[in-house]
Amino acid sequence: MSETCDLLCLDLPKAEAIRADQLELKVAQRAVAAAQGLGDPTRLNIAAALSQTDELCGCDLAWITGRSQKLVSHHLKVLRQAGLVESRRDGRIVHFSLNPAGRALLEAVLASQGALA
Repeated sequence: MSETCDLLCLDLPKAEAIRADQLELKVAQRAVAAAQGLGDPTRLNIAAALSQTDELCGCDLAWITGRSQKLVSHHLKVLRQAGLVESRRDGRIVHFSLNPAGRALLEAVLASQGALA
C-alpha cells in the first residue's frame, strides 16, 4: 500500500483550519529536541532511573545502567541540553534529577509502549 493518494482529494476547509493552527517553528524545534533527548536506549534508561528517585549522581547512574561514567556523562549532557534533566553540584559530586518536562515526556513514551504499571 502506498502512502500517497491516487487522486487529489483535498478537504480545503479542514486542511486550512489545521494549517492555520500549526505549531510555530521554534515550538516545534524545542519539542523535537526534547523528544530526541530520549531517543537513545541509554538516555531512556538514565531518565527511567532518575524517575524512580529525587536525584542520583553520575556514578550511581553508571552503575545502574552498566555503562561507563564517561558515556553516562555524555548522555546526561544531552539530556540537560534537551531540557529534561537538571543538575546541581555538591562539592565534588554532581547530582542529577529529572525535571517536570522530563518526567512528563518519559511517562508519555513509556505509557505508549505499555511500560508503565
